[in-house]
Amino acid sequence: MTSGTPEQGHIGRRAVLKGVLGAGTLAGTHAAFTGPAGASVDETGHDGERGVEHGVEHGVEHGWGKVADAFRANFRDPGEVGAACSVYVGGRPVVNLWGGLADREARRPWRGNTIVQVASTTKGATAICAHLLVQRGLLDVDAPVARYWPEFAAAGKEEIPVRWLLSHQAGLPIVDGPLTFEQACAWHPVIRALEAQKPLWRPGTEHVYHSVTFGFLIGEVVRRITGRSLGTFFAEEVAAPLGLSAWIGLPAKQERRVAKLHESAPFSYEELLAGLIATTGLDAETVTAWVNAVWAPGSVQARAGELGGALTDPAVFGTRAWRAAEFPAGNMLADARSVARMYAATVSDVDGVRLLDPPTVERMTEVQTASTRMHGLPPGLNVPADRSFWMSLGFWRACPPMPLTGPASFGHPGSGGSIGFADPDAGVGFAYVTNLWNYRPDDARAANLVRAVRSCLG
Repeated sequence: MTSGTPEQGHIGRRAVLKGVLGAGTLAGTHAAFTGPAGASVDETGHDGERGVEHGVEHGVEHGWGKVADAFRANFRDPGEVGAACSVYVGGRPVVNLWGGLADREARRPWRGNTIVQVASTTKGATAICAHLLVQRGLLDVDAPVARYWPEFAAAGKEEIPVRWLLSHQAGLPIVDGPLTFEQACAWHPVIRALEAQKPLWRPGTEHVYHSVTFGFLIGEVVRRITGRSLGTFFAEEVAAPLGLSAWIGLPAKQERRVAKLHESAPFSYEELLAGLIATTGLDAETVTAWVNAVWAPGSVQARAGELGGALTDPAVFGTRAWRAAEFPAGNMLADARSVARMYAATVSDVDGVRLLDPPTVERMTEVQTASTRMHGLPPGLNVPADRSFWMSLGFWRACPPMPLTGPASFGHPGSGGSIGFADPDAGVGFAYVTNLWNYRPDDARAANLVRAVRSCLG
């Protein structure tokens, strides 16, 4: 692992995890992919081809070959280790692809049932759980959090509505701590800490990415209403009806399916700036000031990923303890089919299951951060929300750095490169997952696939 700060001239895994890109990118392997053991796209690359690898069907429907081509190209440039992509349209699958290696060192192929950590793509699943409760009349996003969780009212938080938890405006991105990893896995110590925590700003006036606390805040509201943990609620109310291979809190018997994470090469401060300038369309002076504020040692965004010290050791993210616990902001394990199917069921009927109705989707995807300022920016610096943090009630909305398949699209990316989203206008559910975690803002892998989807939609 390589770490660094702008002052050190080198950006590595921990620096990016602690920064704004913790939300996800705004946007020997080759031989294994093109050989029979690692390939899941038909060798001709033509539309309508389907195949079976290890007894699992995969392929593309007629008219969707460009997505298969883009998936194959990702293994050449920028170079995948293992990955999967799935697309649903109108409630039915049209693309289901996987390839490469689930473990590069062991030469273990990525199979149809391989699952992988999807980081903050988890937040989309967590938000869907919250909106199921809204739809059922059990949760009011404009009600104070304390209505459902009375102890939350301490330290000046009695008037904070659920809406501000979902849109990262509550002023609770960090936990002062100290917390250990074991305490974080136990859930309740984090909840007690958040109850005592004072907001960092006047809630509702600023926003900043609540990279880890988001999951505990929303998860506790769900637990107080339903009596079930977020992971259990997700399993019973989302995953089971849809037949998903997705877990927030992984059962031990599923460990054999987990892909090993690999990291791309660290990149320089100059490369980070260039990538953000290219993806956001902002000028170099604005991007430089923004990055220096975000990655400054001890900054709020840097501390947001530490959870009071519980997550400062990157080694914990590869442990069984991490996968078994519930961190509803970032530790879901899933395959691409499940993430795409979940999102498809928010905008379409999927085999008789529709998670959310159109009015719920319309309300939950209204942008919330357009009129509030990002916390921690220097005085006078303007970073438009639609170029940096275009957040609705738990979901990123399509914006210039992340156009997705249309302006109504909503979803959530994950640090390292994964993403899931839905497009209510086109009836699309999309997912891309990978075990080669790349933190560059100009990581093109998901963007290449989404661009191909747009082309196929016409």
